[in-house]
Amino acid sequence: MSYTEVPGVRVPIRMWADPATVEGVAMQQLRNVSTLPWIEGLAVMPDVHFGKGATVGSVIAMRGAVCPAAVGVDIGCGMSAVRTSLTADDLPADLSRLRSKIEAAIPVGRGMHDDPVDPGRLHGVPTAGWADFWRRFGGVAEAVKFRQDRAVKQMGSLGSGNHFIEFCLDETGAVWLMLHSGSRNIGKELAEYHIGQARKLPHNQDLIDRDLAVFVSDTPQMAAYRHDLFWAQEYAKHNREIMMALFQDVVRREFVKAKPTFEPVISCHHNYVAEETYDGKELLVTRKGAIRAGEGDFGIIPGSMGTGSYIVRGLGNAASFNSASHGAGRKMSRNAAKKRFSTQDLEEQTRGVECRKDSGVVDEIPGAYKPIEKVIEQQKDLVEVVAKLKQVVCVKG
Repeated sequence: MSYTEVPGVRVPIRMWADPATVEGVAMQQLRNVSTLPWIEGLAVMPDVHFGKGATVGSVIAMRGAVCPAAVGVDIGCGMSAVRTSLTADDLPADLSRLRSKIEAAIPVGRGMHDDPVDPGRLHGVPTAGWADFWRRFGGVAEAVKFRQDRAVKQMGSLGSGNHFIEFCLDETGAVWLMLHSGSRNIGKELAEYHIGQARKLPHNQDLIDRDLAVFVSDTPQMAAYRHDLFWAQEYAKHNREIMMALFQDVVRREFVKAKPTFEPVISCHHNYVAEETYDGKELLVTRKGAIRAGEGDFGIIPGSMGTGSYIVRGLGNAASFNSASHGAGRKMSRNAAKKRFSTQDLEEQTRGVECRKDSGVVDEIPGAYKPIEKVIEQQKDLVEVVAKLKQVVCVKG
């Protein structure tokens, strides 16, 4: 579908979702964003839903300003996926051992490695600039520097919530490895610090929503946030690189006879800020639950833990600021899902997938998410499908 334009205050709201189906609180959030003096455009993806700070599934383009609460606390959260030489015929009947090996190699939840992971010992992880990356941690907010030891040991770990690691098959029977994670606790600490700083600034005192407090260009506060923001986005990218390398090592050990090989990794952020130019204007584009879908850009749009996911290629639609959805999108809150569904429902909806089926992940049940096929259908002018994946193993945090 093409987008529907809904009136905003300073800019129209371009929606790749049916406005009638968007929850009222999410629509109000979008209207609030459209009141910001720095706003240049606002695009809404088909997985849109209410979010903390700003609407999930929104693309906020501003001139000379950025809203840290809109970026959110999981700075740089995103996806990585890689096609392997393995096929469905290579898989054992019982996949529980594979799940256990993945969980042993990659810490989940609040876990971390006992010792920092040395990227030089991993296949395919670039090490150029690694020392400089950690050196730049010395420039982050003083209030967060004491977290460095934890940040180093959490590098290469999954986290919790909707983060996951999956072993998937595409429609040809090829095996794919896929994972979803971000900047772990260090990203959260940096985000919360800067959100607090933004709320104190004089120019934010009369905003319709204090969550929309911004930093503006040519100020020390903006310079400090940009440094920490881009560092955390880089942390998230490295985190996924290391996890993917650890994942690949598990696969090499478990499928020795098959001698698996791996194609280039596809990776994309979906909670981040990018400097981009549209109509000759240099803008700060915040994708809050959205991926970049410039012409030819590869992206990953996951469904839920019992459905499927899509590898896509961007079509470069400038009306959406070259963006597309980041997933299926929730249709009910975590608390609502826990009240609505049982572990028996979870077992039924994840039949055929080797995964946790306990009360701790009921809030991630497929029934709590929008149908991924419909989400893909609604953005045919944003992306084209390259491959459809179905998980057979899913590791949750």
